[in-house]
Amino acid sequence: MANGSDARARGAQIEQRAAEWLAARGLVLVARNQHAKGGELDLVMRDGDTLIFVEVRHRTDSRHGHPLETITAAKQRRLIRAARFYLTRNRLSCPCRFDALAVTGTPPELDFEWVQGAFEAT
Repeated sequence: MANGSDARARGAQIEQRAAEWLAARGLVLVARNQHAKGGELDLVMRDGDTLIFVEVRHRTDSRHGHPLETITAAKQRRLIRAARFYLTRNRLSCPCRFDALAVTGTPPELDFEWVQGAFEAT
């Protein structure tokens, strides 16, 4: 059975690969693992003038559902709250977007599914 530090290391590796995959598609990494009130932002990236908050979800396979199914309404509210805190803390005022990146497989064989504008901040 994997312990917590193994899971954290695997999560960090998946997020690193996700950041590299998105960077290869033109996004620029701004920050990783930004802890904010009530939540954590996996990746903060930039696409031109737009700041993108990327939620990375990983599953080895889809036997127990697709990774994107885990981004519930409650999770979205926590991400929106964390993003607002991030913007305030960094004194930023710019267009923003919430993206989701589903990662399936085990390193080094990973598949990515990128959903731009996965949900709106309302």
